[in-house]
Amino acid sequence: MLYETPRLSADDERVLTELAAMREGLKHQIAGPRKWTGLLSRSLTAAAIAGSNSIEGIIVGQSDAEAAVAGEEPTDTDEDTWHDVLGYRDALTYVQQLADAPEFSWHPMFFNGLHHVMLKHRPDKWPGRFRPGEIRVIDGATESAVYTGPDAAQVPALMTELSDRLNGGDLDAPAYVRAAMAHLNLVSIHPWRDGNGRMSRCVHTLVLARCGELAPEFSSIEEWLGRGRNTYDYYDALAAVQRGRFAPGDGDTSAWVRFNLRAHHLQAQLVQRRADQASKLWSALADVAAAERLPERTVTALYEAVRGGAVRRTLYQRDEGLSTDQSARDLRMLTERGLLEAKGGTKGRRYAATPALTEKAYPRYRAQGEPPPLTEPYGVRRVAQ
Repeated sequence: MLYETPRLSADDERVLTELAAMREGLKHQIAGPRKWTGLLSRSLTAAAIAGSNSIEGIIVGQSDAEAAVAGEEPTDTDEDTWHDVLGYRDALTYVQQLADAPEFSWHPMFFNGLHHVMLKHRPDKWPGRFRPGEIRVIDGATESAVYTGPDAAQVPALMTELSDRLNGGDLDAPAYVRAAMAHLNLVSIHPWRDGNGRMSRCVHTLVLARCGELAPEFSSIEEWLGRGRNTYDYYDALAAVQRGRFAPGDGDTSAWVRFNLRAHHLQAQLVQRRADQASKLWSALADVAAAERLPERTVTALYEAVRGGAVRRTLYQRDEGLSTDQSARDLRMLTERGLLEAKGGTKGRRYAATPALTEKAYPRYRAQGEPPPLTEPYGVRRVAQ
């Protein structure tokens, strides 16, 4: 037995309608061969990786998360954390590939396969295999159990039931609702020794991708769930429906679905804001490059330095398809012009924007207008900007 999809309220339906409108608007905005959309995609994928891992206490900075997405080495992350980050990157990359795969179907062994991709570096956690015994979620502060999963003997049947539902059991439900319910059921079954939360959030993203939503990185709420107070709200929403044990017949899932729809709405606003900002920043820096008579390709380096705080030579080389010598010459030229400054040693060297660059770019950027504040989809509540 699994948790059942609730009846949606009028407010839920309204939020879904608003989400559909934002999704369509973003689809049109990111369509076409604009360089900034690829850089935004990498940034959002990295934010999802960092956000989902941070919920589990696995902390990685945005710069190193973007390095992971691009296949680069970290500069500020220890080895164990880096393995966790790479595991999640590989799982999310797999999700991106499966988004429109016509031969795909849900199956218990698919879940185990995705789990192995994510935790293959942790053999003691049985990557790719269901847990052999009981499992409890322990509150680190009180050292008491806050949730007890179903018996291990029930797990294979429950995972088969979940697979069947995803293959054809609730296809009439809105995609965001299907994703939220898959998330809830998987994290409540808690089928593995470790990685259950990360797997549930990753599967949530895959359900959306399979339903024909935007590319996974543009529709994921993993970043939102990992931001500050949102993580505590996430735990509270789970606790409210689970009530300490696996008992799907006793739980009202309405509040859980509402929590997820709210998170999607706010994350969609945030992604729209970032797309607007990326477009405007790119335009402003293109003007700076033209005024300075710089090659057009250098806008990529300037953009990454301003947006991300620093640009790596190897990443710039890859983004622009340059040789090592070409990328080094470009960054040296930008440094000599006073637009970038080198930070760190040879191995971990990055190039940050100088005050001169920001002074040239930001008047052009601000002239294009300020982004609107995030708005609360379910009524009056303070939203962190």
